[in-house]
Amino acid sequence: MIITAIRHTGIVVSDMQRSLHFYRDLLGLEVWADFEDNSEYTQQVTDLPGANIWMVKLKAKDGVSIELLQYLSHPQGVPEPMRACDVGCNHIALQVDHIDAMYEKMVSAGIRFHSPPLLSSDGGAKATYCRDPEGVIIELVELLEKS
Repeated sequence: MIITAIRHTGIVVSDMQRSLHFYRDLLGLEVWADFEDNSEYTQQVTDLPGANIWMVKLKAKDGVSIELLQYLSHPQGVPEPMRACDVGCNHIALQVDHIDAMYEKMVSAGIRFHSPPLLSSDGGAKATYCRDPEGVIIELVELLEKS
């Protein structure tokens, strides 16, 4: 028995429309499913009796997905944003083709970055961190041709 693939990353959000603006409109991920689920299955799997979840699944060009979940039945508190050094699921890295253009687009939309895109120590990539509307760290990476 082995893991054969990574299916998706789930992110709980407090405002689906705001998060869709970030992931769909700014980052360019494609919505491939949008539905509510309050089934017995969902309530058992989440261990949340009465759970009613609005789920939107988005995918990158390579097919890897991010699943946004807004718990309509349970109030969400927004925790303090994680720091890059905090223990736990810390960030999601997304590969982009033109990081400088993506950075400019997102800065003009009001997205906060830790730094502008920087050349990695080994020279193989340019990368930067930003925050999604819930404070989740998103790493944007552009792989560079090594000469």
